[in-house]
Amino acid sequence: MTTTYRNLTPEEIACLEKQHCLADDWEKVTVAEGFTPEYVHHTRFSGIVSLGRFQKEFMLPGGIRKHAGLRHVTLHNVTVGPDCCIENIQNYIANYDIGEGTFIENVDRILTEGTSRFGNGVEVSVLNETGGREVPINDKLSAHTAYIMALYRHRPALTARLREITDFYANKHASDRGSIGNHVTILNTGSIKNVRVGDHARISGAGRLYNGSINSNAEAPVHIGHGVICEDFIISSGSHVDDGVVLTRCFVGQACRLGHGYSASDSLFFSNCQGENGEACAIFAGPFTVTHHKSTLLIAGMFSFMNAGSGSNQSNHMYKLGPIHQGILERGSKTSSDSYILWPAKVGAFSLVMGRHVNHADTSNLPFSYLIEQQNTTYLAPGVNLRSVGTIRDAQKWPKRDGRTDPHRLDYINYNLLSPYTVQKMFKGREILTALRKASGELSDTYSYHSAKIRNSALVKGLQLYETAIHKFLGNSVIKRLEQTAFRSNEEIRARLRPDTPIGSGEWVDIAGLIAPKSEIDRLMDDIESGRINRLQDINAEFERMHLHYYTYEWTWAYERLEEFYGIRPEEMTAEDVIRIVEKWKAAVVGLDKMLYEDARKEFSLASMTGFGADGSRVEKEQDFEQVRGDFESNPFVTAVLEHIEAKTALGDELIGRMRQVGPE
Repeated sequence: MTTTYRNLTPEEIACLEKQHCLADDWEKVTVAEGFTPEYVHHTRFSGIVSLGRFQKEFMLPGGIRKHAGLRHVTLHNVTVGPDCCIENIQNYIANYDIGEGTFIENVDRILTEGTSRFGNGVEVSVLNETGGREVPINDKLSAHTAYIMALYRHRPALTARLREITDFYANKHASDRGSIGNHVTILNTGSIKNVRVGDHARISGAGRLYNGSINSNAEAPVHIGHGVICEDFIISSGSHVDDGVVLTRCFVGQACRLGHGYSASDSLFFSNCQGENGEACAIFAGPFTVTHHKSTLLIAGMFSFMNAGSGSNQSNHMYKLGPIHQGILERGSKTSSDSYILWPAKVGAFSLVMGRHVNHADTSNLPFSYLIEQQNTTYLAPGVNLRSVGTIRDAQKWPKRDGRTDPHRLDYINYNLLSPYTVQKMFKGREILTALRKASGELSDTYSYHSAKIRNSALVKGLQLYETAIHKFLGNSVIKRLEQTAFRSNEEIRARLRPDTPIGSGEWVDIAGLIAPKSEIDRLMDDIESGRINRLQDINAEFERMHLHYYTYEWTWAYERLEEFYGIRPEEMTAEDVIRIVEKWKAAVVGLDKMLYEDARKEFSLASMTGFGADGSRVEKEQDFEQVRGDFESNPFVTAVLEHIEAKTALGDELIGRMRQVGPE
């Protein structure tokens, strides 16, 4: 709704002057209907100023009330919305539009100087500090678009088009006036320059905010707290940045939490990242990248669903041509305390890194592995993370820890532990391990793979675990496809099994949280290059479409793997074939769950009770442990594993029962 403003009356001007107000030209000061001058004191007006009415009272912590109005303020080319309270501005507010119900107190200055793009278009030199993978940030940046911008440099036309699209958006939203939204609170803050502030944001005690956007809204407010310094930045809805955080050329995605003195430069943080105490430089932090500890440096790496142990470190140069190397820890990886990786290196999905690794290993096709350093050698244990309680617990907690409340989400996150992306790597992993065994002999003590060593026992175990996980994934897919349907013949089963679309065959990719067929990503990139897609919101809409159709595409991929893994042509599958697949699935699910059960039991061993019952006997130690940690059988995770075994067994038995009702050919 457009507000109508009028000039001040002579009586209002006289009242304002009596209340120690000044104006370079009272004719340039206009007010909305309902304005009364009684709540405007010690205010100086310069340039064109428009004021709303002042009728509201603010209730502050501790019970104090303050009436809307202006006190001890200098305003230059400012529009003040209705029912704002602005007081004790040490310098001035210049070239800003301030929304309704906003509270600003004890601020040094707030100004827009020149034409600003408010952080849009700022280039972040991610992964390579010396340049070459710059991502121009913007309000609508998704992890997936940034991934393509940073990594698909082998398609220069694509990079150029994405830069053009971003520049168009940034220039469209450029202005010589800043904005502060409705119901914003800004308290005890230093200088704010060329910053756009969204609705319901709270800025309290920040040191300096230059050239950025704070994309807060009513559904997902942003909090900027004490001692925060941000330059050339964008902070997305629902994020919390507090306690001395320093950001330079950074994008902060939705529902991120940065605090406790965290510092970052030239870095991208996407949905639900957390950073405390440590430091980041030139990192691509995909969704759920978490680092909590001091002395933890993340540098020139790409991560997602990652947890960095205390003292984790990487090096991105070897003292020759500067910081030019980069590394990738694929989704779900963890680093232990004091771990170190010398880039370049690539670590497979859901892997654990322990010790110091300097040999540039590439374990991308051996997911769910342990990388353990012994005497400067990287030892690889393929697949063992599949039986780890920690891996399953992580997969369960990520969806629960999604803190996004904004209905307009920027990132489309797939939480699945087993997907075409990870399972295709297990297929490749089986081929690799089998080839190693064949080339070096079954009796070799160790095998060499990409600067890493694999012990014989670890190789054999890895093959078993990958096979078990593939049984689980493909069985899950078949059961899901055939659920809640009665079949009278094998032909009806085959008809149901046929995919709904050819999309999904071939290779799959994980583009920073979104798991999708590579063919669909390639198609999108072709459309961007050709100009068929030329807006940021249209690019995001394509990612949303891929995310919503994930399970349809997943079945196409799984269907094509049935013959490869089981030796059964799916177009000739019978009820008996389905039963055999489900029996193997049941054995895989129960087998993995039993491994998890035994892994969980270790947490309740006598060794784990060390430090409990500090001054007592063994009995008191056990009683103290039980009071703090509970007993094994009633642990929520343990009971969930047992319930999972029971539920999945019943699910498999139900489908087997339906298959046995199918008549012969």
